[in-house]
Amino acid sequence: MATIGFIGLGNMGGPMAANLVRAGHAVRGYDLVAPLCDAAAAHGVTIVADAVAAAAGSEAVITMLPSGAAVRALYDDPAGILTAQNDCLMIDCSTIDVDTARYAHAAAERAGKQAIDAPVSGGVGGAVAARLTFMAGGTAQAFDRARPLFEVMGARVVHCGDAGAGQAAKICNNMILGISMIGVSEAFALADRLGLARQALFDVASTSSGQCWSLTSYCPVPGPVPESPANHGYAPGFAAALMLKDLLLSQAAAAQTGAETELGAHAARMYQAFADAGHGGEDFSAIFRMIASGHRGDRT
Repeated sequence: MATIGFIGLGNMGGPMAANLVRAGHAVRGYDLVAPLCDAAAAHGVTIVADAVAAAAGSEAVITMLPSGAAVRALYDDPAGILTAQNDCLMIDCSTIDVDTARYAHAAAERAGKQAIDAPVSGGVGGAVAARLTFMAGGTAQAFDRARPLFEVMGARVVHCGDAGAGQAAKICNNMILGISMIGVSEAFALADRLGLARQALFDVASTSSGQCWSLTSYCPVPGPVPESPANHGYAPGFAAALMLKDLLLSQAAAAQTGAETELGAHAARMYQAFADAGHGGEDFSAIFRMIASGHRGDRT
């Protein structure tokens, strides 16, 4: 079993580190937030004083951080995590911009190390149940080294291409997700006004051409899918603020590459309005309530 450094023990990182411990790995973890460290320690993670201590002597370092700036800060520090042993594999599971992912790869390469960008899909529930999907970017050799760790924490692992390809896949996937959730929510809002029962719409659309994950696995109205956040007060499996973050990443990438993503841009405006109204901490499917109420703050 391997010794693994894990930096970032939040809602996603904490369960991921716990699953590595459960598989028999020795995990040394660090987070700036003390209660998160305490929770990880309760699952067998050895808490260390800082990120450098987490990396020292580790065969792999996994980072799960909230922003590209936080990732850059770790990789920029000449006395930081890249001082780990030469064969240490650097794995970043944060959802960040493609440029920063490629920057981290280049920094690791200069330090004589292999790197993988591997953002995840599946939300907190997937992290806890080890059912995440990993989207990986990097060399085939680095991917082969990382894959056994991904398989402990997830149910599906896809090698998407070279450096930054994992982040590109995550950004595109979540743009689809944000757009589709709005579409499903609009359909249910219309059904309500037409007097069509929500269960009837679900029964038809879930087995017809309207079928999609936002409907069948994460239905935004209470009733049809017992496990969906809509049946649990919209407690976040994937918070609206995180959906907004990913949609803004997609729009920055679209602007940089000259891609036309009009629906992605509209979805970003809607989630911005939803977050600005104080709902960023709710599940992203809760946008149904804004749509159903007719208060569409995205309009200009």
